[in-house]
Amino acid sequence: MRERVGSVFGVANFSRAHETALDLEGLKAEAVGALKERAFGSFRVTTKRSYKGFPRTSGEIDREVGAAVHEATGVRVDLEHPELTLFVEVLQDRIFYSYEKQKGPGGFPVGTSGRVVALLSGGIDSPVAAWRLMKRGCTATLVHFHAFPLQDRTTMDKSRELARILTRFQFRTRLLLVPFAPVQQAIVAACPAPLRVVLYRRFMVRIAEALALRLRARALVTGESLGQVASQTLDNMAVIDEVAAGPILRPLVGMDKEEITAEARRIGTFETSTLPDQDCCQLYVPKSPAIAATLTQVLEAESALDRAALTQAAIAGTEEERFEFPPRAVGYNPNRIGEMES
Repeated sequence: MRERVGSVFGVANFSRAHETALDLEGLKAEAVGALKERAFGSFRVTTKRSYKGFPRTSGEIDREVGAAVHEATGVRVDLEHPELTLFVEVLQDRIFYSYEKQKGPGGFPVGTSGRVVALLSGGIDSPVAAWRLMKRGCTATLVHFHAFPLQDRTTMDKSRELARILTRFQFRTRLLLVPFAPVQQAIVAACPAPLRVVLYRRFMVRIAEALALRLRARALVTGESLGQVASQTLDNMAVIDEVAAGPILRPLVGMDKEEITAEARRIGTFETSTLPDQDCCQLYVPKSPAIAATLTQVLEAESALDRAALTQAAIAGTEEERFEFPPRAVGYNPNRIGEMES
């Protein structure tokens, strides 16, 4: 229960409470019994008296319980900076006491900030970016681009496992698997090699935005970090952003790889993210990708492509899988995107 509550966004802190009868002497005995075997250097008692018919005020309860604990343990009272705080809550028919307050993950409850579509590559960064938006109250639909059958299914398997891990934080997740190989083949056949990666990213944004529109999502989320790879320079990000009608959120843009890796370890995605796979973005990558593509260059290159047809074909081939936590029967749904709008 502690582990489950500790991963619910919107919970600032929590503690396990113990229940006792509506009796001050019983409370003192139980509190002393619970604390006398614990090691702590100072303490205080803080009482909330919801039931005003109780014959002692909150201050009187603080003093009497505190005196009993001090007498039994010899530990000093410190009202300003206690090492341990004994919380007492008096209700109409019982008393709760607790002393093990634990920090929750904070943030906002998932769903209170709307829906986003998060691009999930299978690497270290994108799951952390999705997790960060979940923490800010967004429900994240995950979109993974794959190059099967030009590559094997390892990256698709990784995306499924990452979706399962992230579902612990938002409880229900939709994973959309988008066939991207035809787009890549068209770009390789018709466009300059140095621009391939930027063109890949622009098509990913086009496709993801079309999916987001159908799913009523308000923004895209990526795991890009400024300057980390060729497509993530400021110039290239600006060119990629130009194709988007709505916002592209980049919660990791100012973080370095060590910081992102540490967060991936903490949330439990690192081990899966570092498994070997065949990422579609590595397919047909040129030796010298452009690091400062211009909009003029990119639009000229795209003029050789049927952008609408490639985008619609990718959407038509998109498959959906759904995950729940706690897991029930995981449904594999090969339905096309037209059936995903609920």
